[in-house]
Formats: sequence, C-alpha cells, structure tokens
Amino acid sequence: MSYRIVRDPLGEVRVPQEAYYGAQTQRARENFPISGLRLPRAFIRAQGIIKASAAYANGQVGMLEPRKAQAIIQAAEEVIDGRWDDHFVVDVFQAGAGTSQNMNANEVIARRASELLDGRVDEPLPIHPNDHVNMAQSTNDTIHVAINIAAAEQLVHRLLPALRRLHEALAEKAAAFDAIVKAGRTHLQDAVPIRLGQEFGGYAATLKGNLRRLEEAMEDLYPIGLGGNAVGTGINAHPDYPRLAVQQVAERTGLPFRLPEDRFAFMQNTHGAIRTSGALKQLAVDLIKITSDIRLLSSGPRTGLAEIRLPAVQPGSSIMPGKVNPVMAEMLHMVCCQVIGADAAITAAGMGSQLEINVLMPIIAYNLLHAIDILANGMRVFAERCVQGIEADEKQCRYWLERSAALATVLNPVLGYERTAQLVHRALADNRPVRELVLETGVLSPEEVEQLFDYERMTKSLEHDER
Repeated sequence: MSYRIVRDPLGEVRVPQEAYYGAQTQRARENFPISGLRLPRAFIRAQGIIKASAAYANGQVGMLEPRKAQAIIQAAEEVIDGRWDDHFVVDVFQAGAGTSQNMNANEVIARRASELLDGRVDEPLPIHPNDHVNMAQSTNDTIHVAINIAAAEQLVHRLLPALRRLHEALAEKAAAFDAIVKAGRTHLQDAVPIRLGQEFGGYAATLKGNLRRLEEAMEDLYPIGLGGNAVGTGINAHPDYPRLAVQQVAERTGLPFRLPEDRFAFMQNTHGAIRTSGALKQLAVDLIKITSDIRLLSSGPRTGLAEIRLPAVQPGSSIMPGKVNPVMAEMLHMVCCQVIGADAAITAAGMGSQLEINVLMPIIAYNLLHAIDILANGMRVFAERCVQGIEADEKQCRYWLERSAALATVLNPVLGYERTAQLVHRALADNRPVRELVLETGVLSPEEVEQLFDYERMTKSLEHDER
C-alpha cells in the first residue's frame, strides 16, 4: 500500500494514498482499534446533511466564498448519498464526544470538495477541513445534532412504518378471531373465558400506545442546536447562521427541525436520544410479552395449548424430524433483549454529560441507531412471516374452554363462592367439566345452566355491547 504524508498540529502522519480522510482520522484509526464497529449509514448521512447545511448558511451570510461553499455542498451531498462511506473509518469507541468522527467527515468532505473545486488533492488543500468544512461548528453541536437527525429519519421512514404494519396485522387478526371464545388464563392457570379476538385486540392496542409514545418522544429530537458551536455561545458564527443552517436541515430532511428554546440546555444534555430510547425500551418490553404469548398459544402441536397455528417457515430441529419452532417470535424476542441492553448503555452514557458537553455521544448514537434498525427489521419480518399467517384452531380453543375450572365463576351469584368452590374441587378431582357436574347434581335446572354457561355472553365487554 502506498502512503502520503499529511501534517496536523501534532506533526506528520502517514495516510493511505487512496483515502479521502486525513491526519486526524488516521490518528484515530491507530489510537482506537477497539471494536471494529462503525457508526452506521444513517449517522454518516446526517453528518453530510449538517455539513451541506452549514456550507449553505456560511455562504449565504458571506463567511464562505461562493465557489468553496458550492464545492463543499456538492461533496457533502455525495456523503449524504453514501458515495464515501468506506472512508468513514473511526471506531465507535473513540475520542470523547465524537471529535474524531466529526473530523473524519470534515477531512473526507474537504479533500473531495478540493478535488471538485480545481482537481487538487495535494496538500495543502484549497478547502481546509477545519477552516472551511467545519466553519461555525464544533464536535459538540454537530455530533449531537447528527444523533437527532439520524434517529428522527430512521424512526419516520423505517421504524414507525414497521410498527404501524405490525399493529395493522394484529388488528386484522383481532377482527378475524372475534367470534372464537376460548379459556382465559391468569398465573398460567384457568381463568374466565375470553375471545381470541379480544386477546389479539389487546396486543394491537398495546402497539398503538407505543406508536403514540414514540411520536411524542420524537418531539425532543426536532430541536437542534446548530450554531451553538463548542458551548452554546455561537462563537465564530454569524448571527444568522443558526437559523439558516437549521432551515436547511429541515428542507433537506422534510422534517420539522427547529432551533432549541435554549441552546445551552441542548449542548449540556442528550434528552432527545434518552427519551426516544426509553420509548423504544417500552416497545421492546411489550413486544416480548406479545411474542411470548404467541409462543404459548401456539405451543404443541400435540402437548401444548395449540390454540393458534403459526406459519412454518423453517425446520426447527437438527435431530427431531418434522419439528417446527416459533422462530419468528424467538427472533423478535432476541431483538428486544438487545434493545433493552442498548437503552441501558444509553442511560449510562447520558450520565456522561458534564458542564457543557456529553463526552459519550458516540455510543449514544451507535446504540440508539442500532436499536431502531433491528427493531424496524424485526417487526417488519415478524408481521410478514408470522402474524399475517396465524390461524386459529377453533376446535382446540373450545376443547380447553369447556374443561376450564374457571367457568364456575358464573355460579358465584347463584350458589355463592363457598358452594361453587366445592363444586370446582370435585370437578377437578373427578377430571370432569364443571358444567357437566352442575347438570348431574341438579343444583340448577338445565335451562338455568344453559343461560349461565352462555360463552358468548360471558365474553361481551362493555365496548363490545356498545358496538
């Protein structure tokens, strides 16, 4: 491999000849060979949006020569499009706050912009990474803002659509299964009847609540402190720069980014990321409950509940022929465990804010975007390859329903709790349905038994009656 010699304030550095990054990025490569993990495409895109918006604003206020501003904008737009992703090489675990990541973007864009300006790639470049590409910026505002932009875009374009589709799929099953009455279960023991549609309707409503919480949390991502520079004062920035730069970000993303009410509060805290991560954790907890239920309801096919059947998407055992496992539910459960872990890392990193900066922003960015990515993918394929194909076994639902000891609950108003409990104990001891025993003992007439053990009536909620 051939190298070129590049200088920075600490001296000379050997950089691969073909690399568009420069000395500070190369130092970061050598200093932080930690994980091999990189900040994702969504974050690099957000950095490109920031650098293009900054160049536009600086050009408009006369701080940046028009030709240089246009070259930086064009180079940044190539970063936005993903053309130079291979040149973003800094490990997630890097210099505090993401200085190396910011300089990686500055150096790539400076070299490419210089090439666009006059074909030069020899040092010194006509467009400087600090003086021109990073004009009116610092790591503290750009990395923080990139987190918000990347998270908002990924939520709007990927995660929320996947969540809506999963909600719709569950709601469709709720409607399809509305007439199927089955045994309810609490503490994994017999409970009063419920409709299979009501059970699935609860899952759908749970996700609808998550959708609302995520949309509310996203409101904390839209205030962005471009122009705050290092500590919030906007040193070296033109007074009109913040407004123009943030307007550009909003135009380029189509999202309602705006200046924060207080730039100093923005610089000091990562509230948007923390609140969004908390909403993702809540979603993960709820999805674990739903996927665990679906695994229980489909357990069997001969020795479990087997009230629903899941699509068979792949063989389930390397030794047991014909075995099919609930793999899509298991996959999403694993995804959710990872999301909960990411939230723990983000919460801990959120406490890395001291005075005017959070020095742990790179791992906040990585974990937040990773959680959004895997949740979006997981929900999408779970809806497509599992929920949409779920079938109900109405016969099996009826079988367990009629053997549920909890059916005796309807006898309480007529016979009282104590007498009913005696009938339940006898039914369990004799392994007989409660209804059958009540008829045999003659404590109620056949007509009264028929009326009390009306399964449809038992499961009509107030909302159902209103419909």
